[in-house]
Amino acid sequence: MSVRIATFNAENLMHRFDFSGYRNELRRDRALRMLDVKDEKHYRQLEQARVVAHTDDAMQLTALAIADCRADIICLQEVENLDALHAFEYGYLFKMVGSGYRHKYLAEGNDGRGIDVAVMTRPETADGQEIEFVGLQSHAHITYGDFGLHTKELAEMGEMPHERIFRRDCLEIDFKIGGHPITLFVCHFKSMGAGRNGQEGRDYTMPVRLAEARAVRRIIEDKFGKGKTARKRWMICGDLNDYRERLVIEGDRHKGYRFTPVRENASAIDPLVSDGFSVNLVERREEMQRWTLYHSRGPQEQHLCQLDYLLASPSLAKSNGKAVPEIIHNGQPYRTPFPDGQEVGRYPRTGWDRPKASDHSPVAVTLDLI
Repeated sequence: MSVRIATFNAENLMHRFDFSGYRNELRRDRALRMLDVKDEKHYRQLEQARVVAHTDDAMQLTALAIADCRADIICLQEVENLDALHAFEYGYLFKMVGSGYRHKYLAEGNDGRGIDVAVMTRPETADGQEIEFVGLQSHAHITYGDFGLHTKELAEMGEMPHERIFRRDCLEIDFKIGGHPITLFVCHFKSMGAGRNGQEGRDYTMPVRLAEARAVRRIIEDKFGKGKTARKRWMICGDLNDYRERLVIEGDRHKGYRFTPVRENASAIDPLVSDGFSVNLVERREEMQRWTLYHSRGPQEQHLCQLDYLLASPSLAKSNGKAVPEIIHNGQPYRTPFPDGQEVGRYPRTGWDRPKASDHSPVAVTLDLI
């Protein structure tokens, strides 16, 4: 008996227009920056036309990536609400997989843009085992003070003990697959963002992600009992917005690319994996094949890295010792450079940097529940 589980940051699966770019040029789409906008009414008309024109292609590509996961359960990030998820599933995904993902779960989190984590499931697995929903718990309300996780570094960022830890949520969902229990903890940690105070964005925002990781560990230990978590069946799934290693890229598309593996000294993922608390299943892939995102600030700063994780409990990983996740890169835009031998056929209508399925690649794995 097996279940296939996937995670995917679908990138702005929204159900509304965002007109904030009229007053904040940093949020204005680059296409509209090329136009002479007369007033707010004119801006709103242009923005509506732009979004409608871009959305259909992007949603088709996103649906193709999800369809290619062939997952029984898919954990999603950057979903606005259940209405948006229903509209996407019915209008796009249904045309590719039929009436597969009938059950959807989402709780409103803390993100200021209104993007949340969500889960979609089929009624049963591909081999016919019932996927039974048991319960759901949001942890968006937890503060630094609740878990004793407020630090000097957080205080220096202006974070207060009474503020909430999770930038989105840690959504805890219990299932039974053919009668066998499994718990998923679906997360989307704070983005690396721009640097401040002389620090790179990743370093500056690291204290928040470290607190989020420690909070997820605490939630799991509180649920199963400290010292007992290794024997239980659970997974942490999602975009954790940090990496333990990366492939630094040199060169360009004319001269060719060189990829150099670099191991990081520290990562916000460390509290979840460094002492064997969980197993990063993606690290079962070859070193050059673990990436899920291409980062670039121009030719001078480029790398491939893993931001999207399926972290399995030690017992679940051990009982699936040969399970190696698949990373679906077909929805990546053409600007993404691939290491030798990894090139894939992009989906139809994929662009240089848009439209695309997402800036992230989905990750999927098939696990036996014994």
